[in-house]
Amino acid sequence: MWTSPLYRWRPDAAPPRPKPQRPASAAPDERIEVAAADGYPIRGGIWHADAGPVVVIHAATAVQARYYARFAAWLSGQGATVLTFDYRGIGESRSVPVKDLRAGWVDWGVLDAEAVLAHAGRRWPDRSLCAVGHSIGGFALGLARSAARLERIVTVGAQFAYWRDYDPRRRRAMLLRWHLFVPAVTRLFGYFPGARLGWLEDVPRGVVRDWSRMGPRFETSVRSALEPADLAARHGATRARLLAIGLTDDPFCTEAAGQRLLGYYSGADRTHLRIAPSEIAVPGIGHFAFFHARFAQTLWPLAAAWLLSGRLPEEAPGRIVFPAG
Repeated sequence: MWTSPLYRWRPDAAPPRPKPQRPASAAPDERIEVAAADGYPIRGGIWHADAGPVVVIHAATAVQARYYARFAAWLSGQGATVLTFDYRGIGESRSVPVKDLRAGWVDWGVLDAEAVLAHAGRRWPDRSLCAVGHSIGGFALGLARSAARLERIVTVGAQFAYWRDYDPRRRRAMLLRWHLFVPAVTRLFGYFPGARLGWLEDVPRGVVRDWSRMGPRFETSVRSALEPADLAARHGATRARLLAIGLTDDPFCTEAAGQRLLGYYSGADRTHLRIAPSEIAVPGIGHFAFFHARFAQTLWPLAAAWLLSGRLPEEAPGRIVFPAG
């Protein structure tokens, strides 16, 4: 049985299961495997570019790295080397039965994100190191020690699932689903069988525990061998230029949730951009669709501009929230 030294995990009306985006042109140029500090193998892919920054994409809870393949391939075409990876228990990093994993959100950041960020820093020491974080990925990446080396960060829908920050119109249903039903099913099976239910992927019980018991402060809500003060301080070591993108129809990442997350990145130069679907002439975007290829002409260039130059295009849609964090 695999047990991590850090005992510690996250997705209202069940969001539709993201369909993997895997056209031939989006296949990575290289497959990688790196070992986390506890020896667990973390696997992913690389899309190469000859110059420009190196960008590591940190996935949402229960979403496989391949979901970001089209975005990664497109971003590589803009001039960045891009890495994706699966957290332990997910996708290609599911090396043992998920029922045997006790991993939580802290492990995904402190161990898994750290392993990939450190690998990227060693392999391309003379290039800018940047990151993209979707949902919990935007928080987990800040738990990695190597996040202190990041120069630019883009987060999309990033938050850590504090229920009072959910969209008030959907809060009751989300509470029933993610904070009551999902933990109950997890206790029955020893993990959350999301793939069997058609709700994203299977999820380790530690992640379910973290999500279902999340309060206003991440570090006092999760179960971890690390001291709360240590966890709380990690994000503050990040000095990157950080763009947090929130979509106004995302029930998880409301403005309050986005601001709460940005409060942790106290050392970063933070910009909080809120975009309404109507501003790009679409009926909805929600929590997942930013990474769909239909937004390659409207939303993706915002991320690319920030990652490549640290600035938003002048014609960028949305409004900037002040103060950011």
